[in-house]
Parts: sequence; C-alpha cells; structure tokens
Amino acid sequence: MADQRPRVWVSQPLFDDTVAQLAVHCDVVATAAVTAHDSVSLGANLAGMDGALLTLNERVGAAEIANAPALKVLCNVGVGYNNLDVAALSAAGIIATNTPDVLTETTADLGFSLLMAAARRIVESDRWLRDGKWGQWSFTTMLGADLHGSTLGILGMGRIGQAIARRGHHGFGMKVLYHNRSRLPQDVEQDVGASYVDFDALLSRVDHLVLVLPYTAQNHHIINAAALARMKPTATLVNIARGGIVDELALVDALSNGRLASAGLDVYENEPHVRPELLAQHNVVLTPHIGSASLATRRAMVQVAVDNLLAGLGVGPDAGRPANAVNAELLTNGTARMCSAGNNIDGKKR
Repeated sequence: MADQRPRVWVSQPLFDDTVAQLAVHCDVVATAAVTAHDSVSLGANLAGMDGALLTLNERVGAAEIANAPALKVLCNVGVGYNNLDVAALSAAGIIATNTPDVLTETTADLGFSLLMAAARRIVESDRWLRDGKWGQWSFTTMLGADLHGSTLGILGMGRIGQAIARRGHHGFGMKVLYHNRSRLPQDVEQDVGASYVDFDALLSRVDHLVLVLPYTAQNHHIINAAALARMKPTATLVNIARGGIVDELALVDALSNGRLASAGLDVYENEPHVRPELLAQHNVVLTPHIGSASLATRRAMVQVAVDNLLAGLGVGPDAGRPANAVNAELLTNGTARMCSAGNNIDGKKR
C-alpha cells in the first residue's frame, strides 16, 4: 500500500536521539534494555520487519531470516560483519551494511594504547603497586620494552593499519613493516612510513606486531603456535581485529613459557567469554572489545547505520543506494529486495 510505513527493529539500546530519526519515516520497534538475543529471538524480532539496526552481538543467517519475507536491509553498527552470514542474506536479496571510516582513528588509538600498556607493563605495574609490593623494588623491577626506535609490524594494512603506522612512524620514530593481501601504492607507503615484507619476515623481524586484518576462514588462527615461534621472545602482540585470528591457547603457552613477552587483546574467539587461561596471565592486557568506544565515534557509527537503513528503505539523498553495502552486487544485478533508487517508501517516484 502507498501509505504503509516500513517497520524496523533496533536490536539494542543505542542513542535515542539518533534512532529517533527513523521514526519520521518508519514504525520503530526498539529493544529497551541490553538483551542477549538467541536465534529464536532474532527470528521472532525480524519477522514482519523491513529493516533492522544490529550490533556485532546479533548473529544472523538463513535460520534467522527464514520468516522475514519483507526484510530488505540489515545494518550493522560496526565495521565488522562476521556476525552476518552475507551469503545467506545475498541469496535472499537482503542488503547488509556496515559503518567503516568513522571509527578508524579511534580504533587506532586503542590499538596503540594496548601496545604501550603491554610493552611497558602498565597494567601489571598497577596491580603490583596496589598489592603493596613497591617495597620489594629492585633496579630490574618491571622492565619493559621500548616503543621509540623499535620495529613495528602491522598485519593487515587497511584504514586502521595505516593509522597505526602513522602513529608509530611519525610519533615514535618506529621502523614500520607490514604484510597485506596486496601491497599499498608507493605514495601511501611513503605517507605512513611503512615497508612491505612477506609474512615470515614480518613475524621474525618486528619488536611489536599489531593485527588489523579482517577475519576470514583463511585467516582463522593465522597466528598459531608456528607463527608465534617465529617471533622474537621479547616481542609484543596486539590484536584489535577479530579473536579467531589468534590461537588463544597457543598464545597462552607462548606467554607463560617466555616465548613471547607480552600481549594486548581487545577481541576474543568466544566473546563475551574469555578463556580463563588468558585471565590468569600477568603479561597480557585485556579490554572488552572497546576499539571504537569513544562517545563521538559511537554516535557517528549509529548515525551512519541509521543513514544506511533509511537509504535501504528508499529515503534521503542515497535512496536505494546505501553507502556501505557489503554485498553491493545485489544493487547492480537487480536482485535486492529493497526499494530501487527511483522509489521512496511511500511508493511515489522521485
């Protein structure tokens, strides 16, 4: 019907004023409190909806969309989207979107913070002081690793990797090496002060290694026991990418047996559950997936997701063309369920 408003679901409490923009054009069903949605709950909430805002906590695939024939667009509030079965969504003609760019610098800040905290044993020193052990001080107490003048390695050289490289090279005078699926253009390498090396050279030559690559089946446990064995025993490992990239038990073994000096982790294989073996390690800094967690950035992410959802429902300057579709081929081959660029949600031609 021409006067029928689309229905959208918001999976978690976000920012009310930003989400309220949806209500101008849509009937909004918003989750009032933080909720752990299981598959059945997700399916029930998506049924009858035209679109949804999701967080990385909601895993959606074929089963969850089976009873949602009207669903046109699912918008992740996050740059990652491994919580979405994109192949299943694409087969159903459902557009999936993410929120890249706006979180780049904030996530790079967090990655560098973890690197500094782990290398200089900040959290370990804090606990030691609070436990009243300062009286046991000696000249070799809490010796860590320098960042300035050291060699920084980056695995995955997208936007966030490049932002970390700039911090290391320009801010700390670090030599920056990187490995990526494809080499960067020469002018970009020069801008961020980075040199391309192969994977084995990256592991063996760096003093600090930051992981910023996307999670794929091919990248699962790419940092395993063999990879860790190629790193310097004095090295620091930081993971702000996805938990499945690191074999956590192999990491624990390396940390506990002196084959790796320290680690900083913001992501884990089975979030929100963290292995007790990791929790027991004194030389690892752990944060609860807060890479993008600044107020300004989280607000910007929600705004991008709202814009994506409205565009997917045929509203605004990008109507029919969500700017951040991860399966954008549906838009070009005409298999998307969503409104076309020439139609808005009231059914009238633009």
